[in-house]
Amino acid sequence: MTTPAARSVLAVHGNGGGAFRFARLVPHVQPALRFEAVTLPGFAQVPADPALQTLQDYAARLHERVLALPRPRVLLGHGIGGSIALEYGQHYAEALDGMILHAPVGARLDQRLFPRLMKLPGMRTAGQRVFASRLTRPLMRRLLFDEPVPADYAHQFFEEYRHCTVFGQMFDLITAPWFNGLAPIDTPTILLWGAEERVLKVEQAEAFLRLLPQGSLEIVPGWGHFPMVEHPKAYARYIDELAWRLIKGSSAAERSV
Repeated sequence: MTTPAARSVLAVHGNGGGAFRFARLVPHVQPALRFEAVTLPGFAQVPADPALQTLQDYAARLHERVLALPRPRVLLGHGIGGSIALEYGQHYAEALDGMILHAPVGARLDQRLFPRLMKLPGMRTAGQRVFASRLTRPLMRRLLFDEPVPADYAHQFFEEYRHCTVFGQMFDLITAPWFNGLAPIDTPTILLWGAEERVLKVEQAEAFLRLLPQGSLEIVPGWGHFPMVEHPKAYARYIDELAWRLIKGSSAAERSV
């Protein structure tokens, strides 16, 4: 069995960073996969857009990039990128042939410690500074990465937190009431989780599956929160495989209608 001649994947980053988070996997992408990573306004070094005040606004801006890609199309969201992908699916599901939500944010926000801390006065600024500070960088590398990461890559990875101007805004937009108000999304979707994930526990996947009638869960042994950084070659191949599976499933569903 052969893979489709061409397929598109648009990747959306998590909080603080941008498209650079997917940079290490790009050299390993197969020729038939058109892989693009977007940096949304306000993240990394991209200037913020004051017009973007809701998650729906971010989804609408993302829609412009999605439509520029040829079909079949798969949207990949990591962390809060997965949250934005969920919001995107509320409004533009017909533009997609599948979604990959990699450890998305949204479940248990009123229970998890980090989101609760970010509600306290001054904590968002302090938290962002901790991620960006050169003094705390050795500690943050140990907390976020399980495998060695090249020093030049790690430097830019953490520097992007320093320049992100919407880090705090995301805690105002991605909330428990937002998540509880989401409608089911009838798009073929794969929830992707690393078995060694420490940032967002895999137990949260159940809450997302309730929103995804055509969803399934993939847990990868040995992966933490940033396999696109730590295991770029394996991540590139796996994303391509998942995209192909979603596209095949979407095509089969269309033929059965």
